[in-house]
Amino acid sequence: MLFNTRNFFSTAKLTWTSKQLLRHFWCGPPAQMSVHLKGRDLLTLQNYTADELKYLLWMASDLKQRIMHKGEYLPLMQGKSLAMIFEKRSTRTRLSAETGFALLGGHPSFLTTQDIHLGTNESLTDTARVLSSMTNAILARVYKHNDLDLMTKEATIPIINGLSDLYHPLQILADYLTLQEHYGGLNGLTVTWIGDGNNVLHSIMMSAAKLGIHLRIATPKGFEPDLRISKITEQYSREYGTKLLLTTDPLEAADGANVLVTDTWISMGQEEEKKERLKAFQGYQITMQTAKSAASNWTFLHCLPRKAEEVDDEVFYSPRSLVFQEAENRKWTIMAVMVSLLTDYSPQLQKPTF
Repeated sequence: MLFNTRNFFSTAKLTWTSKQLLRHFWCGPPAQMSVHLKGRDLLTLQNYTADELKYLLWMASDLKQRIMHKGEYLPLMQGKSLAMIFEKRSTRTRLSAETGFALLGGHPSFLTTQDIHLGTNESLTDTARVLSSMTNAILARVYKHNDLDLMTKEATIPIINGLSDLYHPLQILADYLTLQEHYGGLNGLTVTWIGDGNNVLHSIMMSAAKLGIHLRIATPKGFEPDLRISKITEQYSREYGTKLLLTTDPLEAADGANVLVTDTWISMGQEEEKKERLKAFQGYQITMQTAKSAASNWTFLHCLPRKAEEVDDEVFYSPRSLVFQEAENRKWTIMAVMVSLLTDYSPQLQKPTF
């Protein structure tokens, strides 16, 4: 029997718009999830619900599957531009944003303080307003988180935190995608942080409980996470029924961990503190001895760049280390953020189990 497309479209348009029809045939049936992120900012994962975090991870999996594994071209950013303000140097954040936005058909513009008048001849307020008139979103890697708050207030387009002194949300989304791929789910995992109470840790603390992740944190005295963030994390732990431990003992924190995580002990801007910090962090290097306290299926994460005093080569280059998969996933999660904040596209891949 011949299929009469004319009659089909004539009947179908009674209930579907032509746009919906095209989406159905070219992208598959629309995803069913009541999450709408278009037009939002991403400054901290504190502002995102459990369902919204899962949606971003679902979107990342969808884009990775369709673009990398199936070889599809999805020009979802065609005609759009991204302003990338970088006060700090970067490898993964810059490359993931720049190549990811271009892969989606958009135009990224990389801007350092040497390229624009920011902080020299032009205020942050004026910069945010000008970029709002010329681009569709701003990704900013800054020293002060307050600068992002001001930018959000003055801009009329989405602002994405590419790193600040308080948070690094894009990194943690990549970590969660990596763990999702490796373990097949996040709920019930125990993640142990051994190191500095820094921006990366803060982003884990603002989101882990929402995904059902238990958190164990070991930091030296004087290098604990922000007290305000710790209080919010305790509240999340009670609300979502997860376990939380804050200690100064790395081995206590590592006990039963599925995931061991650390980061640099000396961030950009802290170089003068190097001697003091190296002394304070003695005993915090992650080694196979540390891993003996962990669960039998333990893995290791580090957002990079890595220094040997933070984790030894035996762990860092072992089959248990997911650091390079983690680095690659920065691209897919940042693409997911940009697609979610700037378009109406919904994931076509079946929703993963979290």
